[in-house]
Amino acid sequence: MGNNIFNGYGVALVTPFLENGDVDYATLGNLVDFQINNGVDFICALGTTAETPTLDDYEYQGILSYIVKQVNGRVPIIAGCSDNCTQRLVRKLKDIDFSGVSAILSCVPSYNKPSQEGLYQHFMKVVEVSPLPIVLYNVPGRTGVNMVVQTVLRLSKSSDKFVAIKEASGNVQQIIELLKTVPSGFGVISGDDSLTMQLMESGAAGIISVIGNVLPKTFGDMVHLIQKGNFSEAESIHKRLEPLYGLLFKEGSPSGVKAIMSQRGMLMNTLRLPMTKVSDDLYNQIVIGFGGIEK
Repeated sequence: MGNNIFNGYGVALVTPFLENGDVDYATLGNLVDFQINNGVDFICALGTTAETPTLDDYEYQGILSYIVKQVNGRVPIIAGCSDNCTQRLVRKLKDIDFSGVSAILSCVPSYNKPSQEGLYQHFMKVVEVSPLPIVLYNVPGRTGVNMVVQTVLRLSKSSDKFVAIKEASGNVQQIIELLKTVPSGFGVISGDDSLTMQLMESGAAGIISVIGNVLPKTFGDMVHLIQKGNFSEAESIHKRLEPLYGLLFKEGSPSGVKAIMSQRGMLMNTLRLPMTKVSDDLYNQIVIGFGGIEK
């Protein structure tokens, strides 16, 4: 995949919290090892699934440094770093210690609803100061703005430091068009577990997964089977997991995945407001749904 090293199965790692709301670093270390021991190809730290908007700057740096130390070079790390104020994001990129990180995942600015020209100029300011390659992140369901194919192409051709995009628009037609037109070496990474099979069959480089937090071996096996061209075996795994994808997002993410992780003893079911635990009814649906799937 040329400049893009983030191929195959990546996980959008959750941030575990203690009951008092503090970061649970011991559990975080266990989760990192759990992923690596189960064959993750790369780790995405401090994305939306990590509840990063609820972390202060000190916690952000502490979590990032801890993950880097725990990974100890075993797999590449992408670190989420986004803001809807371009000037503030530029300062962050200059101030944060990204030692041990391979790339930065930077999201389309939320709430402001900039034009496509605004998106282009925003990311051109980001790439000017970023110490690392940039993986763009398009998730209009969260940001309110869709970064269209033409803007992605314009950015991908403007600098070799733009190496990939995490595409979570859910617009398969748009993503397929992107796959057909991006320059060689620029990766398109699925941001939706449910679309991984379809998009990787069409040429996507891989996935940054939520469900992988709890099922890294099963989901990772599916991804690696697709990479090998063994679509029939991959499809059988996809069909087993398909009913679970929606459950994890029904009342917000990472609320769903933390519910099943807590039920399996992997972490405390603690979130930071405005995120909350799932309802009892959904919790029971998730537990039953995952009951037939191995850890």
